[in-house]
This record gives sequence, C-alpha cells and structure tokens, in this order.
Amino acid sequence: MYNNIPTKVLTGEVRLSYVNLVAPRANNSDPNADPKYSVTLLIPKSDLAVKQNIDASIEAAAADAQGKIWNGVRPPVMPIPIHDGDGVRDNGTPFGPECKGCWVMTASSKQKPQVVHQSDINTELLPQDIYSGMYARVTINFFGYNQRGKRGVGCGLGNVMKTRDGEPLAGGASAAADFAGVGQTVGSATPEYGGAMPATPGQMTRQNTGYSGYNPLGVQPGAVNPLTGQPYYGGVDNNNGLPYN
Repeated sequence: MYNNIPTKVLTGEVRLSYVNLVAPRANNSDPNADPKYSVTLLIPKSDLAVKQNIDASIEAAAADAQGKIWNGVRPPVMPIPIHDGDGVRDNGTPFGPECKGCWVMTASSKQKPQVVHQSDINTELLPQDIYSGMYARVTINFFGYNQRGKRGVGCGLGNVMKTRDGEPLAGGASAAADFAGVGQTVGSATPEYGGAMPATPGQMTRQNTGYSGYNPLGVQPGAVNPLTGQPYYGGVDNNNGLPYN
C-alpha cells in the first residue's frame, strides 16, 4: 500500500532494464495494441519489505478483480507479473546475469511517466540521462485483467525517481567511454571536399545485420528480453514468422 491505495507500491532502490520511458514501444505480439511506455524492474531480494508490500498489493488487486471482472471466481493458477531472477523464464531458459539475486518485474503504461532525479523532483530528466542500468525508485500499481479469456494480475507503471547512475545494460556505453580521447588524437587533418574521409583510429566497418528499425535502447540485434526469452530487436517471432522491429 502507498498513499492509502492498497494496490499501489513505491519501490526501494531498484535497477532499471529495458527502459522505454522516453518514447512508447509497440507490442510486437499484438499489432493492434496501443504502444506503451515500459521498464523492467530488478528488485533486490534483500529488500524484504518491498517484496512483502508487492505481494500484499497483488493480493488486493486479485480480490478486487474477483468481485468486479472475474465473476466471483479466482483463476486456479493466477498469472502474476513478478518472477524469480535466479530461476528460469516460462520457456525454460535462465534469466540474464543482471537478474541474479533479484525479483524481475515489467511495468507499463499508455501514459508517459514523469522521470525525475531525487535531487530535484520538480524537473524531468533529459532523455540522455535515462537509460537501462540506472538505479531508481518507482511507483507501480497492480490491477486484475480479463482479456480474451485470460485472467491474471498485471503491473501498471507510475512515475520514476532516479537515484544514481549505474553500468549501462543491453550493450550501452557511458559518454566517458564513448568519447575518451576525442579532441586529443582526432581531427589533426581536414579532408578535401569530394575526397575520401580519412579513417578514424579504431573505426569498425558496419555490418548489414538485416535490421534497420528504431532501436531506442541501443541493444544489439538479437539481444534477448529477460522476461520473454525472445530477441528484443532483429530476431524473428516464432509464433508468426515476422521480424521483431
């Protein structure tokens, strides 16, 4: 419970993964669904108070749904949005190494969340300061659903308060790593217009991966979503044969 709302939770400090907080992301498995803002929360198992609060809020959401949208009958096996990062996904594959020692949960919303820093909660962060791997506290709200015969409890995304920076996830890199040495060893020669540009030291040739879609996370093609076990970008959906993009 948070702010006297039984289904609402304010997390402790968690790590954020698969961050889609700047722009909404389309649902590859349901083209007719509205794009949503989303983020995966890596909740330390050592935070027993938050886990207890989450469990109580899930139960409150289920009780509310049972009386309102489940016709008084709770599903015998009720899907819930929280998973054991030390276990395996539904497809039997293990979660990524960043999930070890954590509870893993994805929250989403059609509405854009406010993302602020704990030092100034009245000013929203710039997009470049929001990335997978940073640490934050997040408000979430649990709700029951009954969609196309499937009943369970989902997790809605509220707002995000960044607490500190962290090692970027999903193949990202920090600005310090990207621009180390720039301005010190590069730019000694000016190319003639119409001529070939001189090679930049350490420059790599870009390979044709077959993927040209929008990639807000900076993940490599074929990177695996820790919850679904499917490629996040550049892979093929086994259900319909269509590319993830």
